Order: sequence, then C-alpha cells, then structure tokens
Amino acid sequence: MARKLTSDKLLFTATLLLVCTGVVMVYSASAVMAMERIGSSEFFVSKQVAWAVMGLAILPIVMRLDYRTYRQPVVIWTLLGLVLAALFAVLLVGTRVNGATRWLDLGFLGIQPSEFAKMAVIVYMAALLERRMDRIDELGYALLPIGLVLGAVVGLVLLQPDLGTAACIAVIAAAMVFSAGISYRYVGALSIAAAVAGTALVVTSEYRFRRVQAFMDPWADPLGNGWQMIQSMIAVGTGGVFGRGLMAGVQKLFYLPEPHNDFIYSVIGEELGLLGTTLVLACFCVIAWRGFRAAVRAPDRFGALLAIGLTTMVVFQAFFNISVVLGLLPPKGIPLPLVSAGGSSLLINLVGIGILLNISQHASSSHVVTTVMPAADA
Repeated sequence: MARKLTSDKLLFTATLLLVCTGVVMVYSASAVMAMERIGSSEFFVSKQVAWAVMGLAILPIVMRLDYRTYRQPVVIWTLLGLVLAALFAVLLVGTRVNGATRWLDLGFLGIQPSEFAKMAVIVYMAALLERRMDRIDELGYALLPIGLVLGAVVGLVLLQPDLGTAACIAVIAAAMVFSAGISYRYVGALSIAAAVAGTALVVTSEYRFRRVQAFMDPWADPLGNGWQMIQSMIAVGTGGVFGRGLMAGVQKLFYLPEPHNDFIYSVIGEELGLLGTTLVLACFCVIAWRGFRAAVRAPDRFGALLAIGLTTMVVFQAFFNISVVLGLLPPKGIPLPLVSAGGSSLLINLVGIGILLNISQHASSSHVVTTVMPAADA
C-alpha cells in the first residue's frame, strides 16, 4: 500500500506566521511615509497583500508538484535561459532606483530578476551535483560547469550593482557544494578566494567602503554614514521587552531608511519588543530545522541538495538581515524573507517553501541520505 503523503505543518505554520506578520508590519512601517510621499497610506501594504495572496495561492500548487520535475533538463535550461535574459534586460532597460538598476517594469508589475536567479542556480546545481558528486573534486568534471554558470549569474547581478544578492547566491552555492562532499582543501581555497574578492569589491567601491567604516564606528559620522545603523539600534533598544505597541513606533517616522524593507526588523523590535523579535526569529529557526530535516530525510540526492539550497536561501538572508539590524554586520540591502516589502522576494521564497513542503512529503524517517555530507580529506 502506498504511503500517504503528509505536509510539514510546522514548516507551513512558521511560513504563514511570517507572511501575516509581514503584511501587518509593512503597513505599520510604511503608512506615514507612503502618505507623505505618495498620498496613500495603503500604497505599500496593498502591493504586499497582492503579492502575498499570489504567493499563497501558488504555494499549494508547488507543494503538490513532484520536486523531481525540476530535475528535467528542459526545466533547468529554460529557467536558466529566462533568468540570464532577464538579467541582461535589466542592465539595458531596467528601472534605476537609488543608484542601482535591479527592476524590470512590466507595466502592471515590477519584478527583480536577481531573486529568480537564486532559484535557477539552486535547481541547476542540485541536478548537476546529483549526477557528478561522486567526482566532485575533479575540477573540469564537476566544479567547472558550476563555476561557469555561477560566474555568469553573479557577474550580471554585480553589474546592477547588487553585492548583497550576489553574495547570497554565492553562499547558497557554497552550502550546496560543501554538502555534496567537496574536499576540505578546496573549501579552504574557495574561502580565501571569496575573502579576497569580497575585500576587493569593498575597497574599490567608495560607498561600500564607507558602509564598512560606518559599521566599525557609526558614531564617527552619526548624521551621515552611521545614521541608519544608529537609528536601527535606537529602535530595537527602545522597544524593551513588550514594545511601544503596534503603530506606535517613532523611528519609522523618517528616521529609519527603508523601514518597510531592509529595516523592518527594527520596527518590529520597537513596536513589538523582544517578544515580537523573538517570535520572528523562532519562525526562521523552525524553517531552518524543518528544511534541513527534509534534506537529511529526502529519498534521493537531488531532493536533499534542493532542500539544502532552498533552506539556505531563506535562512541566510534572514540571519544576515537581522545581524545588520542589530549592528553585527555592515548594512547591505538584503530584505527579511517573507516579511519585508518586496513582491519578487516574497514570491520566490514562498515558491521555495512550497518545494520544501513537497520534499518533506516524500521524506521518510527511516531513510537518511548519508551521501550528502562533507567528504574527509584523503
């Protein structure tokens, strides 16, 4: 008798809580600003609701689609081709916002192709590594094809410029390759190369270098480069345990930059206090737990690697964003997944959760993919 497929209720509940929290907090964080700048307090929240409804409508469809469908070459290359074409199009005809060109205006909606690039890279790498992970340490056989595709995607994203998303894609790829069992000597070499490349990107860009300086000592320039970090820490600090109350925050009133987006966790801290921020953090911990659990129990390597990539996509962005808000990392434009305003990010993360839910349906407590783990050096 066939095993009845059951959904991961904890994973779904944590996701739904974050989406609902996001809708409420986007309105709270943006209402006054939207009224002042656009003339409608519902401008940002109405868009967030529309994307949330679309994403939550697509999620059960994705959840019921067998994840092994994404292994087919026609799916992989179509997805990669569309993403690369969209990334090229952004550079040519994209909408420029705050000095960066990251959006394609389709008239009825705007999309951010770099968000879709994350999904394309994850699917491509999961399929390739499944077939070639037994010879993962052979540069030309496994690592070169990954490097070529990853280099093309990351390079186009950097040209926008968008270092945060490029770094996120690189971290996802690194997590998947590491899980596939790459030798530790390659891990060390790639880590050094990434550190050198990251340092070069910072020191050769004036605004990135200023951000790092502000991170080291925000009070050296409290009205300039250190402004957003100081305002963020004030918001979180004044919230206390229980917060000022929903809609009662002060820092969102033109003190915090992008309070509905990159710094929405600051608004949560000020208005809902330690209890609110802890609940949000707990939801992401649940997603990490259930996502990696699905990876370990996946019935095949493709499912395991796909789950690792998707879980890393959500969790890395979440903890990076939270670390920036708390002053633990330099400011970088990475939104809080499922919570921050942003349709492309919300949609892709919900699709990713839907795929994770499907993988978890096929997972078995008696089957563990022990082949997806770092290999010991000879």
